Amino acid sequence: MAQIQPQIVLLRDGTDTSQGIGQLISNINACMTVVDTIKTTLGPRGLDKLIQGKGTTTISNDGATVMKCLDIQHPAAKTLIEIAKAQDAEVGDGTTSVVVLAGEFLREAKQFVEDGLHPQIIIRAFRDACEYAVAHINKIAVPIGDNESEYDVLVKCAQTALNSKIINHDKGFFAKMAVNAVQAIGEDMNLSNIGIKKVQGGSMTDSQLINGVAFLKTFSYAGFEQQPKSFEKPKILLLNVELELKAEKDNAEIRVKNPEQYQAIVDAEWKIIYDKLEKCVETGAKIILSKLPIGDLATQYFADRQIFCAGRVPIDDLKRVAKSCGGAIQTSVNKITEDNLGSCETFEEKQVGNERYNFFHKGSAAKSVTIILRGGAEHFIDEAERSLHDALCIVKRATANTTVVAGGGAIEMELSKQLRDYAHSIKGKPQVIVNSFARALEVIPRLVADNAGFDSTEILNKLRQKHYTGDSDSSKWFGVDIVNEDVCDTFAASVLEPSIVKRNALRSATEAACLILSIDETVKNPESEQAQAQGGRPHPAGAPGSMSQQGMRGMMQSMGGRGIKTMKGMGGK
Repeated sequence: MAQIQPQIVLLRDGTDTSQGIGQLISNINACMTVVDTIKTTLGPRGLDKLIQGKGTTTISNDGATVMKCLDIQHPAAKTLIEIAKAQDAEVGDGTTSVVVLAGEFLREAKQFVEDGLHPQIIIRAFRDACEYAVAHINKIAVPIGDNESEYDVLVKCAQTALNSKIINHDKGFFAKMAVNAVQAIGEDMNLSNIGIKKVQGGSMTDSQLINGVAFLKTFSYAGFEQQPKSFEKPKILLLNVELELKAEKDNAEIRVKNPEQYQAIVDAEWKIIYDKLEKCVETGAKIILSKLPIGDLATQYFADRQIFCAGRVPIDDLKRVAKSCGGAIQTSVNKITEDNLGSCETFEEKQVGNERYNFFHKGSAAKSVTIILRGGAEHFIDEAERSLHDALCIVKRATANTTVVAGGGAIEMELSKQLRDYAHSIKGKPQVIVNSFARALEVIPRLVADNAGFDSTEILNKLRQKHYTGDSDSSKWFGVDIVNEDVCDTFAASVLEPSIVKRNALRSATEAACLILSIDETVKNPESEQAQAQGGRPHPAGAPGSMSQQGMRGMMQSMGGRGIKTMKGMGGK
């Protein structure tokens, strides 16, 4: 008599599982779709993307910005968003390149997967090729200051970062501004000490670099215009204190028996505010800033004593003033000492466009700068800010890492050549995979040429000829010549990038590709997701309805019930 074969219910009703080669190919196709969306933004002639969502409109060709704005739902494709964010946080540039490289690695791996090659063989070969490429970058990278001054090299790196940005026509102006800003904040190069303020109107070249802190003039009461608008070496008091008469609460009730008692209450309120104001004046400060409101009484009081004040200062600006000028934000006006005050060389309030700004030049505590960014439309000036941030990050990384390589696809073509030569020394299946890795690197110069409207096949043929047959010292830096629709020595053409950008992009793209290749099954339960979205919780262990409570009998009874995913045991025939 045949033994009854039990059915074991593993997954809840509605659970969708996909596994095997089909699932892996599906993940690769999803990633390639994302790459096809973003690849047209690569290079100096890359196009912009207009993305609408959540009530905002963003126009950008920055890889990290576009990836953040895309509402990608595919779990595997979200990996590309993570590597773009990581590249942006680590080096600030190369965000499009890292996504494109990851997609191209997956495109090359797809054919091997379809042919039945085990993903782990591909992963090992990819990692081996990546390490070899990174080692070669370290070998051929040129130290900053070998042939020209460090300042000039940093300016060229910043210009290269700005080549593909919306402000590329003024890249010389903004590249010098970025280098000057980074060098002004000291050896720690903390970019939080660089503030960027956007003022609509004027041209981009009306932008200016302020050696100190600047912020928009806050709301002011009557008497403000009587206050002085400039000081030499003033003392600065920073407060988180409200300096105005407080209104009674809605439900407050005070019972008095005669007018004298009411007058005493009013006099007490006035005494409290005047005590606060007198203590502020006694500190010797000439500038008083507060996060909380400074009312009309306090404004006039300070104006009569030739003191400048500003209330409702944004906390970020207040902290930058404290960091640059010294002192500390006080929550009380009692027992304020000289050490609690900040100072700067000069203070002034002046007009910038249609707005008035407060400028604190050369704070005594830390080196801090502010960039006043001018421009036309709001979307334009927002993209200009993102572009300038990339340039600042590149200058910082180039200063810290002190080596550069040529851009324009030159380093990728050289690495492709070296990896092809290296593949000849490998036996077995990894040889073909390393060759495919080398071929994938050529996607960067190919897209740079394609996005500029060039014949990418002809450009790549010329680059291969230069890298394989030319003099080793000069030919290794040949890349795409955007100006003349040809190839050229991009190092000599001052197209430079910090070597860390390329190293980080290669490692991040390789790890992302290996992560996708290592996934062979996806489990998705729409009912569980819907329950969690509605605030439901899964059954805890031991609760009614849980597997531990039902036991085997409950599972057997559910054979004709909710479960749809079953697995046959090995006991029967």
